[in-house]
Amino acid sequence: MEGKENMITVYDQIGKTYDTTRKADPEIVNRLYYHLQLDKGAAVLDIGCGTGNYTVALNQKGLSMTGMDISSTMIDSAQAKKPDMNWVKGDSSCIPFEDFSFDGAISSLVIHHYNDLEGPFQEAYRIINNGRYVILTSSPEQMRNYWLVEYFPKAMESSWLQMPSVEKTTENLRRVGFTIVGTETFMIQPSLQDFFLYSGKYNPKIYLDPIVRKGISTFASLADKEEIRKGCQRLREDMESGRISEILSKYSSMNGDYVFIVAQRQVAIKQGGVK
Repeated sequence: MEGKENMITVYDQIGKTYDTTRKADPEIVNRLYYHLQLDKGAAVLDIGCGTGNYTVALNQKGLSMTGMDISSTMIDSAQAKKPDMNWVKGDSSCIPFEDFSFDGAISSLVIHHYNDLEGPFQEAYRIINNGRYVILTSSPEQMRNYWLVEYFPKAMESSWLQMPSVEKTTENLRRVGFTIVGTETFMIQPSLQDFFLYSGKYNPKIYLDPIVRKGISTFASLADKEEIRKGCQRLREDMESGRISEILSKYSSMNGDYVFIVAQRQVAIKQGGVK
């Protein structure tokens, strides 16, 4: 419970300025939409929607979106952004909707905040009716290859230690009844518009901006001020000297930077009702 309360506090704080640097990236929106494989008008729940950037973007592509987040600040911001959409304050471990309420669901960069995966995944399974649950996340293996490790090693270690592996995630999805459709790695592109943790892969200077760091949970909650100060100083020096090119070339993206995990909930229909 303490971990959940800390998460709410962090995101209530981040939520105040979240949209300054966090936008829906068009390519991520397209991949989420593609993996959902739904017709226009289908009902989709965005679990852990934050301020609703991806919720709104998918709504604009024709899906009937509902956004849910545990942070009141995030939901208030989402409501102000798009008041004609359905926004709900709710906990992923106790989703406030009836069984089979949605045709699909998504969670973008949120499952690492769960104290355990099985409870929230069971709830996602419960509310989906013959549809997919699409998760965007990063694995510990991927995060160990972020060049940010050079400058913020303690914060990065704390960050990857809270990330569930793809194997653990898929195991828990299967345990609650999902079938795994597949996974797809996602590589950061220079044109990325959403400034989450590794968005500066090709643009190191963004990490020198305190406003950008304020919208990234690794910096907001896992890095101490001294590590940030020293790391930014070293990063600035390496950018000025040109050494940053050497640092960037040391880190491989063979496993991708992030990963989409696609799970299917298939409801068996029997004569007389749902099985």
